[in-house]
Amino acid sequence: MEQGAQRYDFASDNTAGICPEAWEALAAANQGAAASYGLDRWTAQLCDRVRQIFETDCDVYLVLNGTAANALTLAQLGRSFHSVVCHQSAHIQTDECGAPEFFTNGSKLLAVGGANGKIDLAEVRAVVARQCDLHSHKPRVVSLTQATELGTVYGRDEVAAMVEFARSRELLVHMDGARFANALVSLDCAPKEMTWQAGVDALSFGGTKNGLAAGELVVFFRKELAAEFEYRAKQGGQLASKMRFLAAPWHALLSDDLWLRQARYANAAATRLAEQLQSRAGLRAAFPVQSNALFLRLSDPLVAGFRERGWQFYNFLEPDLYRLMCSWATTEESIDQFVRDAVALQPR
Repeated sequence: MEQGAQRYDFASDNTAGICPEAWEALAAANQGAAASYGLDRWTAQLCDRVRQIFETDCDVYLVLNGTAANALTLAQLGRSFHSVVCHQSAHIQTDECGAPEFFTNGSKLLAVGGANGKIDLAEVRAVVARQCDLHSHKPRVVSLTQATELGTVYGRDEVAAMVEFARSRELLVHMDGARFANALVSLDCAPKEMTWQAGVDALSFGGTKNGLAAGELVVFFRKELAAEFEYRAKQGGQLASKMRFLAAPWHALLSDDLWLRQARYANAAATRLAEQLQSRAGLRAAFPVQSNALFLRLSDPLVAGFRERGWQFYNFLEPDLYRLMCSWATTEESIDQFVRDAVALQPR
C-alpha cells in the first residue's frame, strides 16, 4: 500500500458506499413527480414488505437515522418519569449525545454491565429492584442491542429470558437493531422469532450499515404502542418530505433477501479477517466474532504502524481496544492486505 494513502475499509460499516441495487432503486424513484410526506407508492410498498418479512400486522415508520429511531421509539414507549435499562456500552448510552433523555423530557437511562456487550439479567433484576418508590425513575423499558456494540449476538433463549423478566415487572422491550440483519443471519432464524414472537415490543431496524445511504425503520409490533407516533416523528424533525427516496432503496434492500445476503457476506468477511489475523499474525479477537465486527487489543507501536500504512479504524471503550468492521462491500483484497501488514508489523 502506498505510504500515507488513507483507507477506511474497516473503520466502520458506515464508510461503505450504497449497494448497486439501492442505487438503482433510487434512480428509478427519481422519475417524475410523486406524493410527498410518505404518501407515495414506494413507502406503501416498503411497509407492506416489512409486514411480510415479520409475518405480522405491525406499524412501520421511516426516520432519517438510527439515533432518531432509538430516541423517538423510547420516547414513545415511556414518559418523563420513566427509565430505560440498557447495557453500559449500548449506543443509546455512549453514542447518542443524550438524545433518548432529551426526547423523553427527562427519562433516565439505567446502565448495567454484562460480559461481551450483553446485558446481565442479574444486574437488570438488581437495578429494577432498587427503583422501588416515588423518589426514583420508574423502570419502563429494557433496551437490547442486537447485534451488540461489541459485535456479539443475543441468542433466542437470552432474548426470551429477558422478555420473561420484563413481563414479570410490566416492562416493555425495545431492540436496537442497527445491525439487526447481521444478528439474524448469525442466529439463522426467522425475523419473527427474534422479535415479536419472543416478546419484543418495538424494533429500530437498521439499513444504513447494510447498503443504504440513509433512513432507518421504526417497527411497533404492538400497534397500540404506536398511537400518534407520526406526530412525534414530525415534531422531532424526522418526517422526510421526499420520503420515496428513502423508501425505494429500502424496498430494494428487502427484496429477494438482498438484506440477508449482504449481512451474511459481511459476517463471513469478519470471520475470515479474524481467522487470518490469528493464524498468521497472532492477533486474537477480544470478543467472540458473531456478526460483522472484530475487536483487537493492539499495542501503540502496532497501531502506529497501521496508521502509517493508511489504515483508519477506531479505538473503542478501552485504551488498547480497537474495532474493525466489515460490510457488504469488504473485499478479499482489503482483508489480505490488512493481514499482510499485520504480519509485517509483528516484532522480529
